[in-house]
Amino acid sequence: MTYEPKAIANFFLALAESEGRAITPLQLTKLVYLAHGWHLGLTGKPLLDESPEAWQYGPVLPSVYHEFKSFGNEPITRRASEMDWSNFEEKEISLPTDPSLEPLRNFLRSIWRIYGKRTGGELSTITHLPGTPWYKTWFELGGKDRRGAVISNDLIRQHYIELKERNAGTAK
Repeated sequence: MTYEPKAIANFFLALAESEGRAITPLQLTKLVYLAHGWHLGLTGKPLLDESPEAWQYGPVLPSVYHEFKSFGNEPITRRASEMDWSNFEEKEISLPTDPSLEPLRNFLRSIWRIYGKRTGGELSTITHLPGTPWYKTWFELGGKDRRGAVISNDLIRQHYIELKERNAGTAK
């Protein structure tokens, strides 16, 4: 099963709020992308129902970017929402409350523990290194010549599998 990037973003925003920490759009975009990458690398399955794109300044989930771009470099002060036309109310976008999704929530908490304290610049550095899916798409596969070039899940999966194997090798 895949999920809306804005639901994953809202999960990270809730974690930040629970710790009294601010989070910027750049941090949030990179956290959602990293969660997608690690999910692909660990499970072989995509987390998101939207494809990341290679933009000039790194990997982007367009829906998350457009939802929060008005905050610029400032902390985000609201959650992503959508109109519920059945009762004409704004409704926060969230993951289903199904108890079977607790492993997913635990996975996202792990991503938060590992990456949540890093700045947007630090997260950008991680996602922009030579050999990363963004780098390959942007520089090697002609992404900089195409607006909205999709970073393929196969490329992302392979990168995070390699990271997993590299990290397993250093843990011994």
